[in-house]
Amino acid sequence: MAPAISISLNDSSDVTDFVIKQGHGVKGLSEMGIKSLPEQYIQPLEERLMTRIEPQESIPVIDMSKWDDAQVANSICDAAEKWGFFQVVNHGVPLQVLDDVKKATYGFFGLPAAEKIKYSKENSSSNNVRFGTSFTPQVEKALEWKDYLSLFYVSDEEAAALWPPVCKDQILEYMKSSKFLIDHLLQVLMKRLNVNEIDETKQSLLTGSVRTNINYYPICPNPELTVGVGRHSDVSTLTVLLQDNVGGLYVRGNEGEDSWIHVPPINGAIVINIGDALQILSNGRYRSVEHRVTANGSSNRISVPIFVNPRPQDMIGPLPETLANGEKPIYKQVLYSDYVKHFFRKAHDGKKTVDFAKITN
Repeated sequence: MAPAISISLNDSSDVTDFVIKQGHGVKGLSEMGIKSLPEQYIQPLEERLMTRIEPQESIPVIDMSKWDDAQVANSICDAAEKWGFFQVVNHGVPLQVLDDVKKATYGFFGLPAAEKIKYSKENSSSNNVRFGTSFTPQVEKALEWKDYLSLFYVSDEEAAALWPPVCKDQILEYMKSSKFLIDHLLQVLMKRLNVNEIDETKQSLLTGSVRTNINYYPICPNPELTVGVGRHSDVSTLTVLLQDNVGGLYVRGNEGEDSWIHVPPINGAIVINIGDALQILSNGRYRSVEHRVTANGSSNRISVPIFVNPRPQDMIGPLPETLANGEKPIYKQVLYSDYVKHFFRKAHDGKKTVDFAKITN
């Protein structure tokens, strides 16, 4: 139901107050039936344009039903090296779990603003639970057309106590059901790097912390003028993404600077992408790739990524096994929490974050 409130779309402080401070988000703007986009959401032309969309290109779709097949393992590693993105089907996560977490996402964003605002930065009882909008509004020249809830996992007990009741059980189940898939993918990816055993230290480095977002992209009056999410690569080891059937996720292709490939929704599939942390740990062998989400003029869209990360206190740099043949390190050792702070200190800017860890001669 549209918020029964009047705001001036020409007054940026009025819009900011409504969207951010009152907790209506861009969902609230969309439900007012606005006919034109408020000025602070209009992106610069270079951020809106995708001059070359490759209709014939597609990221790999990998059938995981034969987990131990060498051909499946090769497909996973090849996709991580060439594309940085792939989709998996027959992945072992029950389809009912995926449906439940999508319904729970709608459940949370369907709450009144007064309920959602309890989880905002200013009101949340924990830094691990955060409702917000756009990416980092205080540093962005133009805002993104997205609302989100971010949940950093510490323990089942904390989740039970602090996560929103309307979605906590479903998100926890989605995370737990995905663990086997995540562990298997990492075992396969590590083996190609000559890491034959993932000991406790490496396990912590690869999967030591986990964060799940639920994202809501409402119908936009001028989708061509804005973005759902701007160009960026993830700071994770791996990202495990559930998208609905609307579409709008694009990844940077291999055919030059302006090449973009749509990631089509496949019923029951999960999208996997390599994050910056794994690019650094693999000394650049695996690629984290820029991606973005377009705004939509006719449908609401949701997505649910699980970000699998090192722990904040971990040092990340090329694994010793990647340098065993005399290969020179491309990246230095950096504290993961410093890397993440650098990412969130600025607006989305493509792949520039990874330069923070590069060795410069």
